Amino acid sequence: MNDRPYHHGDLRRAVLVAALDVIATDGPAGLSLRDLARRAGVSHAAPAHHFRDRTGLLTAIAAEGHALLAAELTEATDLRDAGARYVRFAREHPAHFQVMFSPELLRADDLELTTARALSAAALTGAVTTGAVTTGAPAGDGPDARLARIAVWSLAHGFATLLLGHNLDGLLDGEDPEAVLRALPMMLMPPA
Repeated sequence: MNDRPYHHGDLRRAVLVAALDVIATDGPAGLSLRDLARRAGVSHAAPAHHFRDRTGLLTAIAAEGHALLAAELTEATDLRDAGARYVRFAREHPAHFQVMFSPELLRADDLELTTARALSAAALTGAVTTGAVTTGAPAGDGPDARLARIAVWSLAHGFATLLLGHNLDGLLDGEDPEAVLRALPMMLMPPA
């Protein structure tokens, strides 16, 4: 018989934090609800009351990540700042970042996730629109604005992914990654 209690001060948060620690060191494949319950000091079935299963847990992590990213991007003052904030988010929340963009791990129709994704997409669109005003990039809702959003996201996401994978370690040579990201658009599209 298992003598571990089900009740916990904030089991949902405790399991999320433990899961983020596991993902940061072992990746999403290292997650086990049973192991997370052990880490939280509760019965092996307790996490299922909050997340149902591993996919539910990963979906909750992705939703939380998108909400955190939206909050970060909403504060951006221009396109370069949005890119730097995106990279900062990835550096400060690597486990969230890893799960957020792995749709095969998630419940795509989860309301919390779809809402949080919409918030982060709107924040990115807002940064592109703000950047359009200050840089002359395409604004509005047309195809050029859509392509601008894709370009900004691709640059920031690609840079963040390379950074987290330690693929830029030798190239950055100790430089602040956010400062490097801020300089990239000017190198790719210098003023006319």
